[in-house]
Amino acid sequence: MRVGVTGSSGFIGSTVVAALVERDDHVIRFVRPDTPRQAGDAIRWDPSRGLFDDEDVRRVGGFDAVINLAGAGIADRRWTQSRKDEIRRSRTEATSLLVRLLNESTGTPFLASASAIGIYGSRGDEVLNESSATGDDYLAGVCTQWEDATTPLEQSGSTVAHLRSGIVMSRRGGAFKRQLPIFRFGLGGPLGNGQQWISPISLRDEVRAILFLLDNRSSGPFNLVAPVPVRNRDFTKVLARHLHRPARLRVPARALSVALGAELVEGAVLASQRVIPAALLNAGFSFENPDIDSIISSALS
Repeated sequence: MRVGVTGSSGFIGSTVVAALVERDDHVIRFVRPDTPRQAGDAIRWDPSRGLFDDEDVRRVGGFDAVINLAGAGIADRRWTQSRKDEIRRSRTEATSLLVRLLNESTGTPFLASASAIGIYGSRGDEVLNESSATGDDYLAGVCTQWEDATTPLEQSGSTVAHLRSGIVMSRRGGAFKRQLPIFRFGLGGPLGNGQQWISPISLRDEVRAILFLLDNRSSGPFNLVAPVPVRNRDFTKVLARHLHRPARLRVPARALSVALGAELVEGAVLASQRVIPAALLNAGFSFENPDIDSIISSALS
């Protein structure tokens, strides 16, 4: 297939590109506008200005599918108002521009567009699946607008899958990469009271799930999480066991709020989301890393 990928240089995107290339798909990367013109296929674009390079688009031709992974990091810095605006715009503007490009192209390409389980908000012990109501906090609003940005493409007849990713675990990137040195030094521990649910997925299964939905041209929302969510305290115990280190230094919620800001901590770091991948399982997807023990094994390998 001819597959376009936005966010192709990111933690997940670069792995998706490698997997596509390995199976001989033709990959077309969306890149920054100042990227030099290359021999390989790429489209230079600038979502913040609503622009893409028309010559690049003509040169690369059409798409069979596009995987949209563009967006600024959610929890890598304090949520000032300007940062919150950047997080929202980086997702909605990129998706809207991509939808416009695809609607102007020939055919009806499939779109797998990133979203997140943040759409459900923090819900305590409630078990959440794709039919659960959306939340009412900042992240839930961002994810709702992010998904809504694909509506014009769906109205034109294209199939769209919304990739509601959980915590993608790998030593190569994301929150797990930042936590790993702390735990290796024996300084890790539960966050807050450790009772909050987290819904992780290995990087391997994340990429496998995206390609599964791509190959089946599946539509609708899909929770990209492992079948067995876990409390933060239990995740801590399993990671410490794998590293043969103690993990008894609990990090108080107040200390996290001082360091990162209360809204980021409440909305993301300490959010309790007990999410299951009902739609993926019903579609026949099989996880290689279904629980936290195998996820951590994969993440450390």
